[in-house]
Amino acid sequence: MRRTIALLAAFMGSTTIVAGCGVDDLSTTSATLTYWVAPMTSSLEQDEAVLEPILDEFTATTGIEVDVEVVPWSTLWDRIMAAVSSGRGPDVLTIGKAWTASLQATGALLPFTDDVMDEIGGADRFVPVTLRSVGVSGEPPAAVPLYTTAYALFYNTTLFEAAGIAAPPDTWQEFVDDAKRLTIDTDGDGEPDQWGVSIVGGSGITATHQAFILGRQHGGSLFDRDGNPQFDSSAQVAAVRQYVSLIATEHVVAPGNAEYTSALDAIDQFVAGGAAMFFGQSIHQSVLADMGFADYAVAPLPVLDPLPAGGRDTRTFVGGANLAVFANTDHRDAALALVEFLTSPDVQADWTAETATLPVVTAAYDEDDLDDAARVFATILRDHAEPMPQVPEHAQMEILVGGAITDLMARAATGPVTEDDIRAALSEADARLTATR
Repeated sequence: MRRTIALLAAFMGSTTIVAGCGVDDLSTTSATLTYWVAPMTSSLEQDEAVLEPILDEFTATTGIEVDVEVVPWSTLWDRIMAAVSSGRGPDVLTIGKAWTASLQATGALLPFTDDVMDEIGGADRFVPVTLRSVGVSGEPPAAVPLYTTAYALFYNTTLFEAAGIAAPPDTWQEFVDDAKRLTIDTDGDGEPDQWGVSIVGGSGITATHQAFILGRQHGGSLFDRDGNPQFDSSAQVAAVRQYVSLIATEHVVAPGNAEYTSALDAIDQFVAGGAAMFFGQSIHQSVLADMGFADYAVAPLPVLDPLPAGGRDTRTFVGGANLAVFANTDHRDAALALVEFLTSPDVQADWTAETATLPVVTAAYDEDDLDDAARVFATILRDHAEPMPQVPEHAQMEILVGGAITDLMARAATGPVTEDDIRAALSEADARLTATR
């Protein structure tokens, strides 16, 4: 989808500056900005509907036109890398948080030094945890947060009530116990047709998210402090075993979930009553709303209790997307004006409300305007979130670790998976990444 959003620019007699903007000399800028946006909703049409009024307002305020293209996540990485290689990229672009360190290493992104941060309003206005996923620690950020997401446990309130479960589980053992009570053969054919949990077992990206979250609870980390992979540490093996066990030994997830590659697969099962819970992100509220399903509530993901030595009460990664500027842009000031505008409190509040994401600036949070689910997600982000490792090899890690776990899930759907199997798969992933360094 490509279109120029500048409907109000024609009547602008003179160019003005975004309110509060520290970017100078925009009056000399007449060129159109190019902006690549990653999808934020369940359809490109909905993305367009969200973006159009926001960028219309930017154009009306500044006189700067914006040529925006929504690029699917499935092709965005390749598009960005082609732009890096050619040196011909957009002025502004949305990037995955986990990609930021990798792109930072190419030198293709404008560093947000202290001076540049001051130009867009200062770093202190952002939610602190979101600034931990904008590049390698110790270097100027390669991007700023645009919006964020967090994981939560979505649960069917009617099915919980029918099973006599008064509250969502907080610990992992409570979660497994509830899931077993909710795995039911309702039609008497000897096989469950209502499962405790639905997971996206065939998604490598989702698998790495869970390996990270559960790994932190076990006291592990996918990379050590020097950025070396340690996928097969005892803590990470235990974390992956815990995730795979939902199919392999606990039998609270349908074996067919090993083939699910999209969150929509798990959500479809949840909405149809085929599962009582699923691990979802805040953006999935909009998917459920589009499907007309409201019979649910959200709670933090379960945590190990007691935590092992070194374990952390981590229940989500810091998801979402960052906003970057190509270093070789010819329109630096105009690009920074767009960055400041998109991260202003009013725009953040409106944008995230439309997309069921979470704001990245503190001033956009108004407790009086938050519904119950939004309050839960805000608490998860504030108290239980950690960023994924900011290492240049993150994309390769997702492929290798994610691939190993989805293979294990497929095996668990048809037969046993041992701890040795898990350690061997993760050791191979570790060795393959190490060999590329």
